[in-house]
Amino acid sequence: MNRTTATGLLLACLTLTACGSGVSGSPVGVESAPTNTTEAGASSATNAGTACRYKTSTGQPAPEGRDVGKPAERAEDKPATVTLTTNLGAVAIELATDTAPCTTRSIVHLATKKYFDDTPCHRLTAADSLSVLQCGDPTGQGTGGPGYTVQDENPGTLKPSGVGETVVYPRGTVAMANTGRPNSGGSQFFLVYRDSMLPPTYAVVGTIDDAGLGVLDKIAAGGITPQMGEQDGAPTVPVKIQKATVAG
Repeated sequence: MNRTTATGLLLACLTLTACGSGVSGSPVGVESAPTNTTEAGASSATNAGTACRYKTSTGQPAPEGRDVGKPAERAEDKPATVTLTTNLGAVAIELATDTAPCTTRSIVHLATKKYFDDTPCHRLTAADSLSVLQCGDPTGQGTGGPGYTVQDENPGTLKPSGVGETVVYPRGTVAMANTGRPNSGGSQFFLVYRDSMLPPTYAVVGTIDDAGLGVLDKIAAGGITPQMGEQDGAPTVPVKIQKATVAG
């Protein structure tokens, strides 16, 4: 199968919720029941920054014990680093608070509230056109979220891949998964360990340091337990985020 055809098949699953079972319905998607959303109430934050909207996902509540509320709709967005301490090593992510303030604010909120602590990274892909580790779902099934959604902050500066309308998400990028619908991001994110081709509809929330990339390479080398093809499934060596900490 050539690179173009393989990419087409991967992207065909991108907006579907039933491309496979036991994991999310697309390489960087999340399964989702039909969801009604309601506007979040006004924030009482005193440091006014970018105005953000976080909508309640009434059809997909947070998993039991993981309802940590919503981020502030207005807050001061300072440079920050989130470190994911996993059972296989630490992955430090410098957040893109300048280009994706609402999405990174959500990541900081969830990390500070320990939402990501003791959660698995449930999916690993290894295609030439898509090489990512997906995390952020406490259920480990690719269906979980925080009980709210985040407005889109799609990247505008990624280079075209030369294949259809896709762009290159470079090695070391961290971006948010979604269901394929507008404004449907939640808590799931993916870490790119090899340049990957995707539509520019996934908010870039940060970049991984060199040591963290070494950890990702080790995870990828451990192999995949196939679930949606030989190059798509659970990491053969289980990966767990033991804790997520914020500095900055």
